[in-house]
Amino acid sequence: MVQGVCSNCKNEKNIAGDGKSKGFCKSCYAKLLWPRKFIICKRCERTKHHQAKGLCTGCYNSVFHIDKVRMANKIKDHNIDYETYKKTTSACVLCGFDKIVDLHHLDMNHKNNSVENLTGLCANHHRMAHHRTFQKEVFQQLKEKGFNIPEGYKDDNLFKNPSS
Repeated sequence: MVQGVCSNCKNEKNIAGDGKSKGFCKSCYAKLLWPRKFIICKRCERTKHHQAKGLCTGCYNSVFHIDKVRMANKIKDHNIDYETYKKTTSACVLCGFDKIVDLHHLDMNHKNNSVENLTGLCANHHRMAHHRTFQKEVFQQLKEKGFNIPEGYKDDNLFKNPSS
């Protein structure tokens, strides 16, 4: 390997001096001159580029790296570490459901990621917490469980026309 400028990406990288690489760095050589193998994916049965174990790239990642992808998404979306997210969303604090649990910000401020502001709610209770018809009921249940809940919206019936 010789330090040089890649003829494709123009970055200074290690260039193979064997004449086969045509002045490309390793990554450009792999992309441009190394023919990728097409296969019929064992999982999705589509003709795609081969990744490994008879799978295309998307299927390989969803089978073998889905937990890493989820972890990275939670860190990126909520700006909290994965262990905090996992602990907070282990079960719904209201009903105990533990299959699909959403992260709920108690003060409705998604930038406030303090542990005291986060709780886990099942999909039903999370939807109810954001729906004005059921919000007071969910907030009351959370208060009874010891959570510090900010003041919600005032009653909307004040603005509704009773004659309609």
